[in-house]
Order: sequence, then C-alpha cells, then structure tokens
Amino acid sequence: MEKIKLEIIALSHSVTHSHNYAIILGEVNGSKRLPIVIGGFEAQAIAVALENMIPNRPLTHDLFKNTLESFNINIKEVIIHQLAEGIFYSSLICEKEGTQFTIDSRTSDAIAMAVRFKAPIYTYNSIMEIAGVTMEDPQTEKTAPKIPEKEKSKVKDIEEMSIETLEALLEKALKREDYEHAAKLRDEINKRK
Repeated sequence: MEKIKLEIIALSHSVTHSHNYAIILGEVNGSKRLPIVIGGFEAQAIAVALENMIPNRPLTHDLFKNTLESFNINIKEVIIHQLAEGIFYSSLICEKEGTQFTIDSRTSDAIAMAVRFKAPIYTYNSIMEIAGVTMEDPQTEKTAPKIPEKEKSKVKDIEEMSIETLEALLEKALKREDYEHAAKLRDEINKRK
C-alpha cells in the first residue's frame, strides 16, 4: 500500500468534547485533512514539542525519547495504519543499528514522539478515504447548496438532517476550518451510505 505523508496543520481545543483537543493532519502537497480527537495531556505534549519548549522536568514523552536514545534507538517514522470504530491505530517504526522494528502506539502518543524525533507521519489512502475531509476550492462556495430554512430550525441533532444538508454543512465547516465538526458530519454521511 502506498503511504501518504502528513504534516501537522493545527492543534485546537475541542468544542464538542470537553477536556479534549483536535489535531489536524494534512496531506503534504494535497487538500485532504485528517482530524483526530486527542486528550488534553497528549495535546500538551505535542504543543510543547512543536513550540520547542523545554519543561523544568521531562514530560513522559521526553522521558521515553531519552530512554530510546540511551539505547541507540531512533524513530524513523510514524504510520497511522488502521481506523476501527472511530479509533485510529498507529505504529512507531524504529531502528537500532540497521535493524527496523515496530512498536504499537496510541496515535496521539505516536504524533508526540514523531515531533520529538522529527520523524515523518504517514497514513494510507484507505484511511484518508474513510476519515479524511477534503478542503474545497474557494470558488465552490458560490455553487454550494443552500440549506433550507426548515432544516436550519430543526434540532441540532445531525441524525435528523438530510444528506444534502449534511453535505452543505460539511462544506461550510471545512471552509471555516472547523475540522472537528466536519469530522462528525462526515461520519454521519458515511454511516448513511
């Protein structure tokens, strides 16, 4: 399977999941985004590494990095290789003295380690097809379907909305870069298809 290289686009507070955050990964040289909901501690670990901050005492991910380096182990890449029941599964591809091996990891921890080791993050096209959202061209806003007034006045529960309304809301959420809401809309659309 061909790997798709990803980069961290954004890390933001989750509006719908209190105490959680969303990390947005984007295709390098592509328009798809992969939103992943993560916990607050993992978000902090990623943010600290992204900002090159040095805490007074090592965080757990720093401790793990120091331990791996003490044993001459390097993380070569991170692969988000599976999505099952809304949960992403990842692996750390490690190398020691020319020998590669894989360590199973939660995706949020894998991303935190990738940032620390400056390792690339990859996924597969099959995962992007299921969970990715495509950034639309700004020109499509003119042709985006209008949301009927009766749909706007309905209860916020997306399960009651038509597919056409969900698709229109998805386009608007993507334009606003509200990836978490876009992911929920995408999941509801996929569930119906």
